[in-house]
This record gives sequence, structure tokens and C-alpha cells, in this order.
Amino acid sequence: MENCSIVTKPAIHLAGINYCGPYSSFPDEAIRLQAEFLTRKHELNDAAKSTVLYSPYFGNEVFATYWACYEVQHMEELPPGMVQFTIPEHRYAMVASSTKRIGEGYEQLHAWISEMQLEKQENAVSLELFYIEQHLEEEPVELLIPLKG
Repeated sequence: MENCSIVTKPAIHLAGINYCGPYSSFPDEAIRLQAEFLTRKHELNDAAKSTVLYSPYFGNEVFATYWACYEVQHMEELPPGMVQFTIPEHRYAMVASSTKRIGEGYEQLHAWISEMQLEKQENAVSLELFYIEQHLEEEPVELLIPLKG
């Protein structure tokens, strides 16, 4: 679990689109949402601050809301169907993984959180950060779970 760590992320201002539905529709809907968003990224023009695809998500035992976003400067006018919001600064448990190994990454991160006796902040969003560079079959991803305290 040497690739797990605690990181602090400053507040992040994002713009993007979302999907809300039952857990049984994931990961297919998440992949579809990201693909749709990537075809629309040009609509953000110069507002996007980086090429990292942020996917904040929040759920309960039945359904989840999943986002595909870019970090942006505040925009006065948004493209149709897009929303902007700010995730406040948080401490996160983080693991570096890849698009093909997300499930393993989450297993490792949850085991590490338990081993380190850390507690998830239940009312905060978790994040997946995709470093899409070449549209390769396997891209780097960071998985972040917000922590209490």
C-alpha cells in the first residue's frame, strides 16, 4: 500500500455535466458521460485550467451522482447543460491507479484507510482524476476519498 497517501487539495472550481442513476448502471454510464464531456470540452474555450478530467461523485446505498468536469475559472455564461460549482478544500486519502485497475485501486485505498484508522467524511464528495494524454487503452488515474478532520 506504498502508493496510498494523505493529500490536501485546495478548493477546486469545476464546470461539467453529470449523470445520476442506480449503482447497477455504473461504470458504463460513467464512461459514457466522460466520453460525451470530452467531445464538448471545446465549448469551455479558454476557461479550462488544465487537461485533467475531474469526476467528483457522491452516492448512497441505492444510487449515485457522477460528474465529468474540468477545472475552470469562473464563467459568466456556461455552455448549455453544463453546471459550475466549487468543491471546498479537503484532506483526502489517495491512491494512484489506472483506468484498467480502478476496482483494485479502490480495494487497496479502502484497506489502507481502515489500516490507518482514518475516517471518511460522509458528506463530502470523492474524486477521480483522469490524466488523459494520448487516449491510450490505460491512462493514469488518482482516486481520492475525503477524510474527517
